Amino acid sequence: MKTYLSASQRPDTATAVAIGSFDGLHLGHQALLARLRERARFHHVPSVVYTFDPPTRVFTQGVEFLSTLPEKLELLSRYGVDEVIAVPFTAEFAARPKSEFLNDLRSLRPLAVVVGEDFHFGKDRGGSVDDLRQISRDVTALPMHSLGGEDIKSTRIREFLRTGDVDGARRFLGRHYSAQGVVVQGDQLGRTLGFPTANVQVASGKALPRGVFAVRVQVESGGVTETHGGMANIGTRPTVSGLEMRFEVNLLGFDGDLYGKELQVKFFSFIRAEQRFGGLDELKAQLVRDQEKARTLLDKL
Repeated sequence: MKTYLSASQRPDTATAVAIGSFDGLHLGHQALLARLRERARFHHVPSVVYTFDPPTRVFTQGVEFLSTLPEKLELLSRYGVDEVIAVPFTAEFAARPKSEFLNDLRSLRPLAVVVGEDFHFGKDRGGSVDDLRQISRDVTALPMHSLGGEDIKSTRIREFLRTGDVDGARRFLGRHYSAQGVVVQGDQLGRTLGFPTANVQVASGKALPRGVFAVRVQVESGGVTETHGGMANIGTRPTVSGLEMRFEVNLLGFDGDLYGKELQVKFFSFIRAEQRFGGLDELKAQLVRDQEKARTLLDKL
């Protein structure tokens, strides 16, 4: 899959284009991409996703994002997109009139354009689906995708994560929610309790669920990807008077050095909310129960 930072960087050929933030690549986004691929095949042109980094609401409203740009690109490739134009979303870009945005798209020579029916663009969201018909005769505006009578939105997935409902997030995403990060030095408290943890540093602003979870962890080692079951704790560690948010993962049955390695953590099941214990012995006893529950949950998958 080829990636560009602007429409002007790609070759001067006809395309089929889907436009949007695609934060999280949930089931609604996947339906839009399926339509994009269908229109691209019909016109015999490459399928191109024109997206924004960061997602528009992350920039304009300060919300957390569901997928970093590398995560988004990996997912778009998995869902069969030929090319991605990942435009840096800045104050200057947001202030451009809709005519400039249309000129960007016109340069892609779009034989088909696919968007959500609520899509708006340009300064003050002045552009709408009707304006897109100036640049292509084949414009599809898909209605909001729903599941169980509820609209599938990135906003709703963030709400699921805030309450630790990773199963709700999974249903809307069509896959388990995941986070990638590099293992950095921690205070090694887990090791003293007999539960060594990898302290995972993710991109600032990445949405993470709070609590303790059964997870599967992919580790890149010597060009080989290994997968391990584990349990993750995301919180401030109130028992030891922690102040900053930590993302710690204990890999079941693993004994090795993870410092500097990148992990991908997939959240499978909620175990419990974060809580304060009376001391380290009480915390250790709970970790034993958490680990056993994580094993049981993962064994059922």
